[in-house]
Amino acid sequence: METKRLFFFSLGAVLLGVGAVGVVLPVLPTTPLVLASFFCFTKSSKRAERWILSNRYFGSYIENYQTKQGIPLDIKMKSIVFLWATLMVSCYLFQDWSYLLIILPTVGLAVTLHIILLKTKKSVENQCILKTRSGQI
Repeated sequence: METKRLFFFSLGAVLLGVGAVGVVLPVLPTTPLVLASFFCFTKSSKRAERWILSNRYFGSYIENYQTKQGIPLDIKMKSIVFLWATLMVSCYLFQDWSYLLIILPTVGLAVTLHIILLKTKKSVENQCILKTRSGQI
């Protein structure tokens, strides 16, 4: 593997690893890291690109951004609940560090607002109901 491709592959693997950690640590932004790793994989290896696109955990992040369909509502709700649950645990564990008691809720509010403002993907069931009501079916 040539140096440039090896560099992009290595960077993609690191970004994806940090993005995976971001799933459980709300301070790390998972989606931008996964998208950046996808970019790196497209520059390095077709095999790595196919792998991340077909990955059951990260493939949907990329698909939702490529197609501009948005994020499913249930994923948004679960993300916000998980975010605040982990933030509360973090605040409890680090209650002696007063500056974290200010920073963590602030980050939580910003991330919550970001998630809410993301386009919501319409489910197939809702699309069928809307078409039925409007007489298109």
